[in-house]
Amino acid sequence: MTEPTPVPSDLPADLPSVTRVLSPDELDLLELALAGGPWVPPAGLPAGPATLTDAENTPLAVVGVPGDEAPRAVRPFARAAGPHWDPALRRTARAVRDDVPDGVAPVALVVSEPPTRSEVDALPALVGDAGAVLLLVPAARRSPAAGQVGAPGLVRVARDLADRLADGSRHASVVVVPWPADAPDALRWTDVGTRYGAVRTEVLVAHRSPAARDAVAGLGTLWSDAVAGLYPEVPAAEVVRAAGTARPRGAVVFFTGLSGSGKSTVARALAAELDDEGLHTTLLDGDEVRHHLSKGLGFDKASRELNVERIGYVASLVSSHGGVAVAAPIAPFASGRTRVRELAEAAGTFLLVHVSTPLEVCEARDRKGLYARARRGEIPDFTGISSPYEAPTDADLVIDTARVSVEDAVARVRAALDAAGGDRSGPPR
Repeated sequence: MTEPTPVPSDLPADLPSVTRVLSPDELDLLELALAGGPWVPPAGLPAGPATLTDAENTPLAVVGVPGDEAPRAVRPFARAAGPHWDPALRRTARAVRDDVPDGVAPVALVVSEPPTRSEVDALPALVGDAGAVLLLVPAARRSPAAGQVGAPGLVRVARDLADRLADGSRHASVVVVPWPADAPDALRWTDVGTRYGAVRTEVLVAHRSPAARDAVAGLGTLWSDAVAGLYPEVPAAEVVRAAGTARPRGAVVFFTGLSGSGKSTVARALAAELDDEGLHTTLLDGDEVRHHLSKGLGFDKASRELNVERIGYVASLVSSHGGVAVAAPIAPFASGRTRVRELAEAAGTFLLVHVSTPLEVCEARDRKGLYARARRGEIPDFTGISSPYEAPTDADLVIDTARVSVEDAVARVRAALDAAGGDRSGPPR
């Protein structure tokens, strides 16, 4: 096994000025390394020292620091912010190893697909006489491809497997492991299992048989086959076409609040939960939109209004096609939010959520030092300091994340969305 590049714990006082904004897959690689797994440097890193950031330009780590034994070693600056997960499942490699009883050598099983009945029946033989089992669930930031089970579903499968193993008096733990949707060849589950303390790592579903694939794929045609059996060819075609054009009612959930209020964290957790339930969900985070949809815009009032209107327009398009758009810009001005409401309500359900976390709490959370720079006069037109924030008087829901947990905030938004939008289920397609 190739020894992974180490992750030094100390950080230089001055961060390198050259930055690299990491893609979702690259963020998963970094999070895996910071959790104690192997570090596989992303391709195309600068030759010299560089600061690694997320799409919001938050510095997460540095690479290429002079004096490091490994030139591509990564020094953590902050824990890479992964998708919202139960801390009992998203644990570091050290915490997982410490959880294994003394003197027990665990076996790791990678739960990357739902196992069939025959594979579950073979589980005891696969585990053997191991006293402990680690069920490793890969979780990528990117949504799974059509037809694939996402990480939340795989967690439910893994918990069921843990219950089955518990019947055999085996110690079983479910661990959610950061894993890129397109994992590089250099990243291997055997290396990950070793870091998490396993003496042997097996991929639970090594392959899917052609018969199983064909049987599952054929389920998608049951409805259309039934229609073809009930109607002649031309009427059947019209019934199928009508069902295909009917769409469920879409929705826009629009978060507004100061920088650091927690709106992006709640928005990401909400979008992940809705997506897991099969509601086609699009996340439009304010900072990330700035890098793409509104690249080049400034931060004067006119530019901010245009940025918010663009977000509202894209969100309304998602809603008009039956999807759910979750947006999380600062949106400081009432006029811009009013325009978004008009666009969204013409397409479906609209929910305005004011994340009202106090300014002093937002400043205390600021990892980027933006508030401090704004108070020194280094950043003009900074909302809450040198530019006003017009608190909504028409919010459908108000949440203070200094008082409300992420889980509770998501539950409150879900309840308000259900009350406002009613049933959004559609016909079979």
